[in-house]
Amino acid sequence: MRRRAVLVLLGAALSGCGGERRWDTGVDGKPQLVLGFAQVGAESGWRTANTKSIQEAADASGIELRFSDAQQKQENQIKAIRSFIAQKVDVIAFSPVVESGWDTVLQEARAAGIPVILTDRAIDSKDTTLYRSFLGSDFVLEGRRAGEWLVKEYQGRTSPVNIVELQGTTGSAPANDRKAGFAETIKASPNLRIVASQTGNFTRAKGKEVMEALLKAHPKIDVLYAHNDDMALGAIEAIQAAGKRPGVDIKIVSVDAVKDGMTALSQNRINFIVECSPLLGPQLMDLAKKVVAGEPVDARILTVETTFTPEQAKAALPQRKY
Repeated sequence: MRRRAVLVLLGAALSGCGGERRWDTGVDGKPQLVLGFAQVGAESGWRTANTKSIQEAADASGIELRFSDAQQKQENQIKAIRSFIAQKVDVIAFSPVVESGWDTVLQEARAAGIPVILTDRAIDSKDTTLYRSFLGSDFVLEGRRAGEWLVKEYQGRTSPVNIVELQGTTGSAPANDRKAGFAETIKASPNLRIVASQTGNFTRAKGKEVMEALLKAHPKIDVLYAHNDDMALGAIEAIQAAGKRPGVDIKIVSVDAVKDGMTALSQNRINFIVECSPLLGPQLMDLAKKVVAGEPVDARILTVETTFTPEQAKAALPQRKY
């Protein structure tokens, strides 16, 4: 019988929190690992799929999951991590809202003897001993792949190509790295120029709002580069409302490959998507077990991902899990 993942509200009173940390006994009499996970929030379809993957993998692995939703606020994640320390969980994992400002709370986790795993997003701390491993995508590579497609798409064109960029949450690793990788790749093509770059905070509503403003400020936009599908989908609404055809009048390049984004890609409303898989749950559970057992683990563990054209999206959609 599988031991079920338990979602515990932040700050809830928990039995067995006093004394030394230990593995609680599961329903089959074996020790049960306790994982405290501090999620960014539920700002996108990607994040929802990521949370579901973690919850289901914990359940399947017999790991007790204590889960907190930070609602995209760093202070909430720091409170969650401190709560997990107080609860004496076996291991803490979190996807950082932003890159900076984690040293103090992670030093507290280290002092308590609780190992930490970063998932999906990195931090910029110079002290890499504050966490055991980082599991996630290479965001710089994702930006490069988006840029490579664009360079190839406009190869041979000498007239200016005006690009607007919808960035993710300001200060977050994916926003910083996807921007850097993209800019690095297109800089050798002087006709490809970013005329505006603003945050859409990884949400569909903000993507629509910002794109509406960009369309008014820049009458001639050739390309939209969105740091995630949700912002791209919001921007599509704004483009259509402005009487333009997404994917035709304005080419769209995005990152994630969630089902709604892939559907838009298959309909030629998006032109190219770089995959960023949210299904990190099984890898995270295996990693948590190894870390708690004291086994050696790689400091950086990459997820395997690809890219999609409209035709590839049509072929992949029937089996798409997210």
